[in-house]
Amino acid sequence: MTRVLLIEDDPAVRRGVVLGLRRHGHETEAVGTGEDGLEALAAFGPDLVLLDLMLPGMSGLEVCRRIRETSQLPIVILSARGDDMDMVIGLEAGADDYVVKPASGALIEARMRAVLRRIAPSLTDADVPAGPTVVGELEIDRGALLVRKHGKDLPLAPSELKLLLFLSAAPQQTFSRQQLLEDVWEHSYYGDARLVDACVMRLRAKIEEDPRHPVYVQTVRGFGYRFGPVPV
Repeated sequence: MTRVLLIEDDPAVRRGVVLGLRRHGHETEAVGTGEDGLEALAAFGPDLVLLDLMLPGMSGLEVCRRIRETSQLPIVILSARGDDMDMVIGLEAGADDYVVKPASGALIEARMRAVLRRIAPSLTDADVPAGPTVVGELEIDRGALLVRKHGKDLPLAPSELKLLLFLSAAPQQTFSRQQLLEDVWEHSYYGDARLVDACVMRLRAKIEEDPRHPVYVQTVRGFGYRFGPVPV
């Protein structure tokens, strides 16, 4: 059973989403403001947060940033704002996925499951050694699902960790954005390439010495991304 915290100010939407979540067997807590959502984090202890952007008082973006300051808890934004720029801003704030309302219960459930699978032990590739791998200044521990730089654990969000594990499993191999959407985000349709770009930007900010001149996650113009150094 997954514990889900829903932060949504519209009572009708809140009731509908909660009904769908409970129908799928999730233990659910729902609140109507960002402030109440932050308080519920400690009291309820969710496994995942569903977060609306347009909240009274503290915005959903600010809530997302506040959560990311102290936690790598999976966050799925659920918003009526479907413009590309809104999506990019939400992802840059630290969200792991973005669902545009109105959305069916089946779609919300599928996106939640995809995000949660990114932090499951099955993230590791069976063909890749589970022990720590040293790549430059990075230590990638696939068994423990931890990444360290200069010996210190890096606070990677689930999507960032899954992306790094996937790319580093095949050094020097280039993957298109669509390939990454299908294999990392488990999205089989076109239109969400900015999910990949935003996640790469956040990941670089944490693992690269100079994100403007990346060494580990490199851009292959016109194609996609690859993991640069070969493990030593």
